Amino acid sequence: MASPRPRSARARDVRWRGALAVLDEMRREPGVTRAAVARRLGLSTGSATEITARLRDLSLLAETPAATAARGRPTTVLTPHPDGPVVIAVDLRQEDWRCAVAPLDGRPEIAETGTHRSRDPEHVIDAVAQGVRRLHRRHGDRVRAVSVAIAATVQRGRVVQSSVLGWDAVDLAALAVDPRMPLLIGNDATLAGLAEARQGVAAGAATVLHITVEVGVGGTLVVDGRPVDGATGAGGEFGHLPFGDRDLRCPCGARGCWDLVVDGRAIARHLGDPPPRDARTYAEQALARAPADPRVRAAIGRTARGLGAGLAGLINAVDPAIVTLGGLAESLRVAAEPEFTAALADGLMRFRRANPPAVVAATLGRDGALHGAVVTALDHVLTEDGLAAWAALRSFA
Repeated sequence: MASPRPRSARARDVRWRGALAVLDEMRREPGVTRAAVARRLGLSTGSATEITARLRDLSLLAETPAATAARGRPTTVLTPHPDGPVVIAVDLRQEDWRCAVAPLDGRPEIAETGTHRSRDPEHVIDAVAQGVRRLHRRHGDRVRAVSVAIAATVQRGRVVQSSVLGWDAVDLAALAVDPRMPLLIGNDATLAGLAEARQGVAAGAATVLHITVEVGVGGTLVVDGRPVDGATGAGGEFGHLPFGDRDLRCPCGARGCWDLVVDGRAIARHLGDPPPRDARTYAEQALARAPADPRVRAAIGRTARGLGAGLAGLINAVDPAIVTLGGLAESLRVAAEPEFTAALADGLMRFRRANPPAVVAATLGRDGALHGAVVTALDHVLTEDGLAAWAALRSFA
């Protein structure tokens, strides 16, 4: 007797498509009702009931009665299952680090934090790895991925340089607490832009340019919900475009980087102060002093002009539908709005000036990179293969 034909990958994956669509809706709008999901996906009541029951049995979602203000068929609110998959997101910044845990609705909860006692990469990575391991022990097999946002240039998933931290290439493999678990690494500004495009102020826009100022300037171009990373993943290093002073050598090795004319280092230079150890804190203090000190206000105005002029060049080059400003970029614009606006308008091509893209404040603040790390991790987990692996794990539980 002939042995049965193996089930094709396509046939195996079909059963997860409806489930993924439902989970994506729960992720897009945490607290969404089952009835709203069924309407959006064009599901019958029976199909919606069958899919959510299967997801509930697999500990992927939970259902609670929805509050009703009028008569009608009762429905339920879809939420992540309390025993369901989670991801660990790491935000590794210039002065400190944070680890958060997020369930399938993508809402991170910060659980571990630390300040760098030294910027020696071995010390920093060891401290972060200990935090990740503690969270992995706490959540066990529910952890399906670790995703890292780092203030560094990332190429093919590896850190190759960090001007902010003073690192060249470093290996973050110690953060992979289980060799079977994905370790996803991304530039912090890229991930912050991804989060703004997917769940922030620019949600729904087809082409989003995100610019953020912390120590230097970073950002990304997000097209149809995906960052444009380039051939090796190292794209989006906007701070190293030659929009600055050619007499200045950047820590990255290049001359004339935009980084050097848009942050606290630029403000200090305009004021005749030595280069600050923490450029972000210096800039924040200068912004607080500016209303009462005309000299500081003038230095911030020069810095805002540098930001507006460079942004105009990027708008001319990539033609975004909307621009989001994160970190200190928005603070600089607000503090020196006339200088920023004039430099932006002066740098735009003539045909753009009548209808430039909206330039708006990012809404996720300093948590943007953390949210972006969660988005990346859940994109990896919420696939046919990811759900199949979870289902196989549950069958042995």
